[in-house]
Amino acid sequence: MCEERRGLIIPHAQTGRLTCGDGDGMASVASRLGVLTLVFGWAWLAVAGAQAAERLPGETFRDCDACDEMVVVPAGQFVMGSTVKPSQSPPHKVALHKDFAIGRREVTFAEWDRCAAAGGCAYSPPDQGWGRGDRPAINLSWSDAKEYIAWISKETGQRYRLPSEAEWEYAARADTNTSYWWGKEIGADHAKCADCGDKTLRTAPTGSFRPNGFGLYDTAGNAAEFIEDCWNPSYAGAPADGAPWTAGDCSLRVLRGGSFLDKAAGVTSAARFRYDYDVRYYANGFRVARDLK
Repeated sequence: MCEERRGLIIPHAQTGRLTCGDGDGMASVASRLGVLTLVFGWAWLAVAGAQAAERLPGETFRDCDACDEMVVVPAGQFVMGSTVKPSQSPPHKVALHKDFAIGRREVTFAEWDRCAAAGGCAYSPPDQGWGRGDRPAINLSWSDAKEYIAWISKETGQRYRLPSEAEWEYAARADTNTSYWWGKEIGADHAKCADCGDKTLRTAPTGSFRPNGFGLYDTAGNAAEFIEDCWNPSYAGAPADGAPWTAGDCSLRVLRGGSFLDKAAGVTSAARFRYDYDVRYYANGFRVARDLK
């Protein structure tokens, strides 16, 4: 037993057993233990930081408890576009050289309302009486989407953005080359659109249907999604590296994925539309993307 007041009980550095020591000895041991604790603490933080910076393809994460759920999409290449319409032509090879993160779902009313409550988003869009919560935020313009992007970037300290058109189609196709990521035909109960089985012309809560091979929900139908790119009537001269196309008619911005209002041809992986950058519409929303490094 240690003498009262003179001896101190300390853990042995190797065995973990309790031993006795005098005050001076204890001060020396405590000093060494403090240094070790500090060293191991910094090492753990370094490993944790490296792991966060090196997220793996398929990994999902959030930058805060209420932030958009993101999924890491691997670098790769694919053939973008189709021969179905002039606006989708010519099909061309695009190579994305870096992994990137993209929202698993379209930005929801719950996420938008959080931005509005914090003062980051000035506009509160109506929900058409269909409900808010997990339904995609609609009645939005491209400019509104950019306002949300600026707010979430500031909140998290990360570089959020709208996906480029090439990134969006690459993520929507998820290593497929058929009209839809699930196959050649629209079928039933794969998405929310006018030809998809459910005839109610309204949005569905995000994530109501099976995700694609990269883990993304609602890349076909539900809400049409604003993209970073300016509108061009064809892919002639389009970037081949996945970058957004910042030349063209920038008063119009690209929409992808189609919406609950569209028929089968409007919700293919190659379908593309345009809309005025500052005009709101009850079928239009967006999803976010984020750089990983």
